[in-house]
Amino acid sequence: MDFDLTEDQRAIEDAARAFSAAELAPNSARWDEDKHFPVDVLKKAAELGFAGLYVREDVGGSALSRLDASIVFEALSYGDVSVAAFISIHNMASWMIDRFGGEDLRRRFLPKLTSMELIASYCLTEPGSGSDAAALKTTAVRDGDHYVLNGSKAFISGAGTSDVYVVMARTGGAGAKGVSAIIVEKDTPGLSFGAQEKKMGWNAQPTAQVNFDDCRVPVENRIGEEGEGFKFAMAGLDGGRINIASCSLGGAGLALDTAKAYLETRNQFGQALKEFQGLQWRLADMATDLDAARLMVRRAAHALDHKNPKATQYCAMAKRFATDAGFEVANQALQLHGGYGYLRDYPLERIVRDLRVHQILEGTNEIMRVITARELFRP
Repeated sequence: MDFDLTEDQRAIEDAARAFSAAELAPNSARWDEDKHFPVDVLKKAAELGFAGLYVREDVGGSALSRLDASIVFEALSYGDVSVAAFISIHNMASWMIDRFGGEDLRRRFLPKLTSMELIASYCLTEPGSGSDAAALKTTAVRDGDHYVLNGSKAFISGAGTSDVYVVMARTGGAGAKGVSAIIVEKDTPGLSFGAQEKKMGWNAQPTAQVNFDDCRVPVENRIGEEGEGFKFAMAGLDGGRINIASCSLGGAGLALDTAKAYLETRNQFGQALKEFQGLQWRLADMATDLDAARLMVRRAAHALDHKNPKATQYCAMAKRFATDAGFEVANQALQLHGGYGYLRDYPLERIVRDLRVHQILEGTNEIMRVITARELFRP
């Protein structure tokens, strides 16, 4: 087992860190305050290959591994968790088209997605089906050379701004085997969007409901065969869980570094806070938990890259542990700042707000426990 990054991975990490420091970190507080979605900056990230990280090269992708991508998302989220998380979602949608779509579909959409000329959203969750995703009710009824979609999707990142929506819709009977994956383009008649959600965090990306009202989509926009969509969605979520866990690592890493700097410069009772053993131990525990989470995330990414039969379990375990640990590290960093941590002059309250949702999305951490237990009891 070699825990060191390769020379290429260090170069990838350096590029992501430099972009994060130059383009994301200086603007993060303003984007959060103004609820601004920085599409122009997303396109700059695409110029570095970050919009098609594990898409094949023939359509403009970077063809990197899941481990490489994890390194990128950790570095990007050190600058802005919300923006890095959206880039992850865009990559997940693009990957589904690349991995499961036919050649015509790949060449129609992916060159523009990898350059972010087009922006993509992933549409699985519905108002009445969150954790029980296979119970989704959005329908796609075949009518000649088209599907007619009716229903709604909830909590969709990029809704209203994105150009491409990868939608899980019911083309068959009840359950997972009745679900297909269909690409819906933004200007399709019958496609509409709800009001922007008022959120605790992730304010640098839009979130809204996506509605389908007799929305006609060409059959050629289907990814794979009918009935395969849920399988594709679950495969995408394995990678998405690694990505969102990596975003937790980056945000928590910034929180840890901010707390360390504060303990070094703040004096109380005649000495620097860093001299108090109780605070030293707390920082040491934060650093240890963050490092343990990183090891789990990278093991999961390695397992997914090498098609390890335990990859789904490792992804669920890593997502649960890293998002819980990341939030706790950020929350402890805020506590170490006292009243200053509660002010927007410092990044801690924003990091805490942004990381909190990671324990919910890409499968709640309760569902991560269900997946892990299921694998443990598998014969």
